[in-house]
Amino acid sequence: MSSPSHHDSATSAELQARERQAQRNAVVELVRVAPVAEELAERFAAAGHRLFLVGGSVRDALLGRLGTDLDFTTEARPEQVRELLSGWAETIWDTGIEFGTLGAYRHGTTVEITTFRADTYDRVGRNPEVAFGDTIEGDLVRRDFTVNAMAIELPGRSFVDLHGGMADLAARRLDTPAAPEDSFADDPLRMLRAARFVSQLGFTASDRVVRAMTDMAAEIVRITPERVQVELSKLLCGEFPRRGVELLVDTGLADHVLPEVPAMKLEIDEHHQHKDVYRHSLTVLDQAIDLERAADPDGEPDLVLRLAALLHDIGKPGTRRFESGGGVSFHHHEVVGAKMARKRLRALRYPKDVINQVADLVFLHLRFHGYSDGQWTDSAVRRYVNDAGPLLPRLHKLVRADCTTRNKRKAAALQRAYDDLEERIDRIAAEEDLAKVRPDLDGNEIMRLLGVDPGPVVGKAWKHLKELRLDRGPMSREEAVAELYAWAREQGIDVPSS
Repeated sequence: MSSPSHHDSATSAELQARERQAQRNAVVELVRVAPVAEELAERFAAAGHRLFLVGGSVRDALLGRLGTDLDFTTEARPEQVRELLSGWAETIWDTGIEFGTLGAYRHGTTVEITTFRADTYDRVGRNPEVAFGDTIEGDLVRRDFTVNAMAIELPGRSFVDLHGGMADLAARRLDTPAAPEDSFADDPLRMLRAARFVSQLGFTASDRVVRAMTDMAAEIVRITPERVQVELSKLLCGEFPRRGVELLVDTGLADHVLPEVPAMKLEIDEHHQHKDVYRHSLTVLDQAIDLERAADPDGEPDLVLRLAALLHDIGKPGTRRFESGGGVSFHHHEVVGAKMARKRLRALRYPKDVINQVADLVFLHLRFHGYSDGQWTDSAVRRYVNDAGPLLPRLHKLVRADCTTRNKRKAAALQRAYDDLEERIDRIAAEEDLAKVRPDLDGNEIMRLLGVDPGPVVGKAWKHLKELRLDRGPMSREEAVAELYAWAREQGIDVPSS
């Protein structure tokens, strides 16, 4: 079990109750997946091999959240595993066979079976020298965290917990089986995984894990941007992303993977209601997630919204100005921030559509404040909707989340102003097709009316008509033709006289 030096605020009785509940969870979950797991275990036993449910599958069973993806480990070598899966699995894949892993699918359940590992690391990169082991003990000690280093041998269901994983799970504590310095030196990605598990599980990293992460933060540069991106995305899509971000920042890991976020700690929010822009951004992240969940309680986490909430103010450090009256301004920080977000997400190898959407939200997040300061025209409302395009629902959430102030009266006024804006959008949308604000004449009609071939003139005419459409709303065909002809005459294009 875990060392008694570990500290947890829960009482001994509470921890024992959690352990008993975890054991009950595991029994229920294992009974649910038993048909597939038991069949597989019996095939291995008949061939003289041991089979263990392991890692995240055991952890999730104990937490009562086991899915239909099961992880197993065995002393059987990959080719022997392939033979045992043949004739049993509906599908088999061996893309990970060089690392000792084969996957299979049967009756709605996916299984991955990995031969015991006893890898060695050169501590320069992160790819190990793959070596197969012969014992479950050797396999478990090389795993990342104690809560992922438990196993259940099947078909007998004997529980293997050599590193206090059950106690750590009950205490909601994240610790390593071996010394964290050795674990992270072998694979620095585990430091990011620690922050990710803090977000996903709501656990707290042990003091020694936090110390090792802090001391070894610079080692994360050994990890490719693609792998960093995957862990960061999983962290942000977790149940408690703020806690994961705080761990990255507090240990210095964020300085290497997302430096724009800790840089915000230097700035004081112009509203003076937050300790700094960093804390304000974490609050916006929390509130955006609350709005996301309220809108769709069963929906998937919105990575784009969460990235935009976290990064929306990263342009403030570079735009801070101290005003003569003692105030602070951040003029055009949304423009600077959009460029910075684009650059950082590109460096992390995010897909182009994610980069564009996050950067657009950062760029647009301040636009609403012109509305709250004075009444917009219908034209301004149309432009807001047009510029947001399909991002409008996310922009609504981001702007509302960003209306943070300790002045309750001011906060209520901001929310009322945004309520009013949404009502106006709905009203204008009912009168016009706001989702598809397009000129009242298409390109083919423009070419026919002006007698021109495809080229720049058509695009300029189309853009002119779209601007009129945004300003004035829908026009009749006659009005649109008259406006086109008027524009063409200004350009020196011969058109029929009106």
